[in-house]
Amino acid sequence: MAIKTVAVIGASGNIGAPIVKSLLEAGFKVTAITRESSTSTFPEGVEVRKTDLASIESVTKAFAGQDAVISTIASAEIGNQNIFADAAIAAGVKRYIPSEFGHNSRPGKLQGPAAALLAGKTKAVDYLIEQAKTHPEFTWTGVSTSPFFDWGLDMGVFGIDFKNKTARIFDSGNQPASACTLAFVGEATVAVLQHEEETANKYIEVAEFQVTQNQIIAILEEESGAKFTVSREKTSDLARIGLEKISRGEYHASFLDILQSITFVDGAPYAIPDDVLANKTLGLQSRDLRDVLKDYVKSRSS
Repeated sequence: MAIKTVAVIGASGNIGAPIVKSLLEAGFKVTAITRESSTSTFPEGVEVRKTDLASIESVTKAFAGQDAVISTIASAEIGNQNIFADAAIAAGVKRYIPSEFGHNSRPGKLQGPAAALLAGKTKAVDYLIEQAKTHPEFTWTGVSTSPFFDWGLDMGVFGIDFKNKTARIFDSGNQPASACTLAFVGEATVAVLQHEEETANKYIEVAEFQVTQNQIIAILEEESGAKFTVSREKTSDLARIGLEKISRGEYHASFLDILQSITFVDGAPYAIPDDVLANKTLGLQSRDLRDVLKDYVKSRSS
């Protein structure tokens, strides 16, 4: 069946909002699934259904009439995704996209403590695989996007503070990593639904481009006309700091340290080869890195 109605959990968030935008532009009928206490607002044309996200009965009711459900909940809530899968099956949803969006969380793909931090994502997909075996009418797609580029620049993921023109270079700064802008994440998610048969019960990877820290800084300096003050750090130190935070139970605070330590360590395996990416299958067109950074400079300089 052709997917026409799509429910998005976390539709007002960093990932949810661009996905909703892309869905609307592609002509899907979109429903935002929110907590009962939510005061979030949404674009015109989005139906809002408030529900108790901890109640399978309430969530099942909210999913009624939906062909697909997309979860964009934050990493801290990932362990709660199974209830959404169960509700989707009960409501007759045909396609469920879990909140992957980021590094590939399948077994063996994550290094060191990152595997423990994202264990909830790994288990959520494991659960979907088993549910699809016993419910053939239910399908899922896992979408790995690598780090979010524009959001990551703002949040310091790439070690760059554009406002203050400073940069923390990890190891050599020459380690390439795949990345996607938030807009590209939205486009990729829509493409998954538009390529329903090709993406059923599969875990796929997409990426807009590959970048290194040094490459980003060079382009930002050229486009802004400003020289960045650069400091250097070892990814081994970041990993140690992250593990110390984890030992104190500070899992959320450790996330950035761990993410940077695995992504930018020299020799990291997170530059996804073109022949592994699903970009071609999904018909995705990547933007040029310089064009993306030129727009970034303009938007952050006003």
